Amino acid sequence: MKAHYSLSEITLYFLKLGTVGFGGPAALIAYMHRDLVENKSWISEEDYKEGLALAQLAPGPLAAQLAIYLGYVHYRVLGATIVGLAFVIPSFLMVVLLGYLYTLYGGLSWIQAVFYGISAAVIGIIGLSSHKLVTKSIGNDYFLWVIFVITALFTVITESESVWLFFIGGVSYTLYKNPPKFQKTNFIAPLGLSFLGVSASDSDILVKIALFFAKAGAFVFGSGLAIVPFLYAGVVKEYHWLNEKQFLDAVAVAMITPGPVVITVGFIGYLVLGFKGALVAALATFLPCYFFTILPAPYFKKYGGLPRIKSFVSGITAAAVGAISGAVIILGKRSLLDFNTIAIALITVLLLWKYKKIQEPIVILGAAVLGYILKNLAI
Repeated sequence: MKAHYSLSEITLYFLKLGTVGFGGPAALIAYMHRDLVENKSWISEEDYKEGLALAQLAPGPLAAQLAIYLGYVHYRVLGATIVGLAFVIPSFLMVVLLGYLYTLYGGLSWIQAVFYGISAAVIGIIGLSSHKLVTKSIGNDYFLWVIFVITALFTVITESESVWLFFIGGVSYTLYKNPPKFQKTNFIAPLGLSFLGVSASDSDILVKIALFFAKAGAFVFGSGLAIVPFLYAGVVKEYHWLNEKQFLDAVAVAMITPGPVVITVGFIGYLVLGFKGALVAALATFLPCYFFTILPAPYFKKYGGLPRIKSFVSGITAAAVGAISGAVIILGKRSLLDFNTIAIALITVLLLWKYKKIQEPIVILGAAVLGYILKNLAI
């Protein structure tokens, strides 16, 4: 099918989303659906679902992989590459700048006050976005609701995401929709991992950064929420590159900047070894997800219309939305700590629900100012 938009148009869209798209993966993938599927009609519902399913099956940051796939839909590898860069570069530059200020002034104490309001507003944004995503993706299909609920409960209870639940969701829904012919179905398996040899000495800090963050990008499934425990274990516990406070500041920076939450790797890399460290950490994290998206993409495009594959994708999508909704609950428990934060979240939902034309960055900015006032002036 011929594209209804130019490569420059979709590139500019993802450049804007990477610049002003707050809320983490749950909000970002909902924005993509709202803007590209519902409002602009650039991407079909089927292509979006295929991209979301592939992003869940492959390791790496969810929102970035979905963006890469959507760039691939009509403009193949060139579109995937340019869209991926447009989506990631704005937030990368922001965290590098914040890393510079952090090292220059010895900390980011103001972040806690600003994040107090922002985090509450973000919960409102992603909560509303998740509701829309659930309504659109699951509808009235009770079997999809079962998959959704099981995955959401698992995510909330374990505070982690399991790729096996995505597989089980896809397979079980395929069995449910196509029981007689299921055994004849050919499924597309995830690509095996491959590694390039590195000739530099292991003592070279850049090599250690590259290897560690490549492992993070290649082995961690799901959203930015999933990669945080992995980063903590390596950055703080194993390599001692950052202390506890620095790591929490790094996560806070990722949450208050737009774009993918995983961009926190750029901030961490900067604290370890300046701009070189930031660049290597970001490249090592995002390159695996790029290849895990564009290599299987042709097969999803070729076979995605088959009934059994569509059922498989629908089951995975229900599981993915369940995991995202579970992540919203987890983040809500950590961010909505008192009456003020709960009130900010509810006001955010009401504003965005009633006034459709209000842009999320405006709400985020207002919440940041309010949070700073509440924390510093004790109002």
